[in-house]
Amino acid sequence: MADSLLVDTGPLVALYALNDRAHRTIAVYLRESRCSLLTTWPVLTEAWHLLPTEGRLRLMHWLRRGGVQALEFDDGASGELIGMLEKYRDLPMDLADASLVLLAHKTGISDILTLDRRDFLTYRLPGNKRFHLVLDA
Repeated sequence: MADSLLVDTGPLVALYALNDRAHRTIAVYLRESRCSLLTTWPVLTEAWHLLPTEGRLRLMHWLRRGGVQALEFDDGASGELIGMLEKYRDLPMDLADASLVLLAHKTGISDILTLDRRDFLTYRLPGNKRFHLVLDA
């Protein structure tokens, strides 16, 4: 999945909540990015919960048009997710973050669009590798 980027909840909320303080930053980044955007259903669910009604609908239309792809896990993923949630319980890690860390493990993608610097600088990938926070670049 060359030139792919994982997307966390915060940027999705910022993109579709026009009054969000990070709206412009995220909109400009995505307009200039040529990466395929990947996320998970737990991330979309969390964003849906945080967005106003109109933002929710715009997010889902964007998903349908292929603006972001929501990848799914097989039935065995629940055990891996539980392991991550237990490992990072002191943060605490939420299910959306755990799903992105698992997606990174499965795809090898470490580039992530997130506003959650603290947590994603803490999470580790195979080989003790760190996420690359693209907004920090």
